[in-house]
Amino acid sequence: MTPEAPVARTSDGPGLLVRAIWFVFVGWWLTGIVNVIAYLIALTIIGLPFAFMIFNRLPSVLTLRPRTVQTTHTVVDGVTYATETTIPQRAFWKRTVYFVLVGWWLGAIWSVLSWLLCVLILTLPLGVMMYNRLPAAMTLRRY
Repeated sequence: MTPEAPVARTSDGPGLLVRAIWFVFVGWWLTGIVNVIAYLIALTIIGLPFAFMIFNRLPSVLTLRPRTVQTTHTVVDGVTYATETTIPQRAFWKRTVYFVLVGWWLGAIWSVLSWLLCVLILTLPLGVMMYNRLPAAMTLRRY
């Protein structure tokens, strides 16, 4: 039996042209609205899991970025088995404690800076990169 070898890759999604058109016409303003709504939902402790779900989807709202998929290949008795799963996440309680102590204010600063960088054409690539990492800065989401 051979040990498992995980390989992370981005799942197939829309092409670059479609993602660019989405960003120009919809993504930049919709992301700002969704971000504010998620913060309002996060104010209620009961809504925190739903807010986390929204925060984790912000890169998809901004640029239609697909989720990262982890493919694991295992060989058993000469037969190769491949399984695809999303990247395992930290425990919800750890992510909640982090969000309550650090994530809410760090995420607010990070998202405002990201949004401003996305609006300026010259700094657009940096803004998109920052938005793609917002869930990690805010809720410790793994990619």
